[in-house]
Amino acid sequence: MDFYDKLTGLDISIIIGYLIFVVLLGLYFGTKHKNAEDYFLAGRNLTWPLIGFSLFASNMSSNSLVGLTGAGYAAGFSVFSYEWMAVLVLILFAVFFLPFYLKNKLFTVPEFLEKRFNYFTRAYASGISIILNIFVDIAATLYAGGILIQMVFPQYPLWQIIAFLSVVAGLYTISGGLSAVVYTDAIQAVVLILGSIFITYIAWDKSGGFEAVMEITDPSHFNIIKPATDEELPWPGLFTGVLLLGFYFWGTNQFITQRTLAAKSKSEGQWGAMFAGFLKLSILFIMIFPGAFAIVLYPDIGDVDKLYPTMLFDLLPTGLLGIVLAGFIAALMSSIDSGLNSVSTLVTMDFYQKIHPNKSTKELMKVGRWVTLVIMIVATAWAPQIVHFEKLWDYLQQALSWFCPPVLALFVVGLFWKGANTRGALWCIIIGTIISVISIVFNSADWKPHFLYMTGIHFAICCFAIIVGSLSGIGKSDIELKDLVWSPAEYHAETTVLKELPWYKNYRYQGLILIAIVILILLAY
Repeated sequence: MDFYDKLTGLDISIIIGYLIFVVLLGLYFGTKHKNAEDYFLAGRNLTWPLIGFSLFASNMSSNSLVGLTGAGYAAGFSVFSYEWMAVLVLILFAVFFLPFYLKNKLFTVPEFLEKRFNYFTRAYASGISIILNIFVDIAATLYAGGILIQMVFPQYPLWQIIAFLSVVAGLYTISGGLSAVVYTDAIQAVVLILGSIFITYIAWDKSGGFEAVMEITDPSHFNIIKPATDEELPWPGLFTGVLLLGFYFWGTNQFITQRTLAAKSKSEGQWGAMFAGFLKLSILFIMIFPGAFAIVLYPDIGDVDKLYPTMLFDLLPTGLLGIVLAGFIAALMSSIDSGLNSVSTLVTMDFYQKIHPNKSTKELMKVGRWVTLVIMIVATAWAPQIVHFEKLWDYLQQALSWFCPPVLALFVVGLFWKGANTRGALWCIIIGTIISVISIVFNSADWKPHFLYMTGIHFAICCFAIIVGSLSGIGKSDIELKDLVWSPAEYHAETTVLKELPWYKNYRYQGLILIAIVILILLAY
């Protein structure tokens, strides 16, 4: 199908108009910033709707849309496990981790590790995050998104598309910082959700619904939980791998958590996390379902990567096509802008400020803008090269499972055990790094465990290393750990405060409602 020929002048005008709008919005916010807190954390003034929408949009890149729809078509509903598990992770994050992040007024998540252990631990976690965000998150989004957009605009070479997307996202991110990122994310999330609802409804109507799909598809296609023998997503791997990787992504990765660090209050941050969880549950109905309906509409599609753009151009009328396509591009830019902003924050606050401690917050804001520009150039230059390194790219897809368990162990053990100390953290980093190297070297071996199981093993060994290493080290005093280690007293004190709120404002009840919805979905599918 020649997608470009189906675009009308109205559709193209809508897309161009949208891109101009987000750039102008970023330039507008750029005039409002006075210091580093304004630039990196939106003045710590974000409310729950902005946080929730931005969390959702940053997580949903354009290649995620294509992958989810393709999975609904080819692999089945098991891909939704990553989404419902994210809901549980967000609840745990809101209960245990977010209160301590906000209490310590962090600029970056690794900053917590410096307060808990030492600066080396902070630098290690920040360095890992920077590398993964640039060469995996940002570059992956640029590359995969560029490939998809090239299907629509085949007359442009890939590098030009990648450069254009990077420049557009970079312009409003460099100028407007987190405020621009969050407000554009919120708009992009709404466009994305509405567009997905339109596609789902039209696909359902034209296909004849689930009855038509069931007639030509095995019922197991709709099972979210797969047996332990499944090669792609065995159910034990949900708890040994998906849960842990999800917690790294949603709870300790600056790419995502920066929005919650900028919350106006603890309650706003917790409500925002619950709202993001609710939006994540919608993915089954508005992004995976269309793939199932497409089994009837396009039984011989061949390349499932073309399924989503095919449905866009086949099912949507003029005008609406332009709006949804703008949302598609917006989803791509949401991930790019989040990556650029988070890495800029990490480099500026975790490294540059340490080298230049006397710099004013206004000067740090200027440095952050220059860092964003440099990161944009590096990621843009790297992304087109991925096509020449397909084997390396396969490795990068599993990068989270290789590098994240030690970082996650530092956060988890550090938050929940007073006895963890600097020596234990060093043991964790050394042993965790050795396991990461071994995992990469033997990645092609036939005898290696499934990467979801290996993630759990890696995490457990790192936790054990912290515990054993800490036994011979010297820990911090109770006074030093007062705002750094969780205790039941923290939970009970919060319970007293929450009792004064109406039930619907109590984020714990909101979390219980989300869990109930998850259970109902899993029982249904």
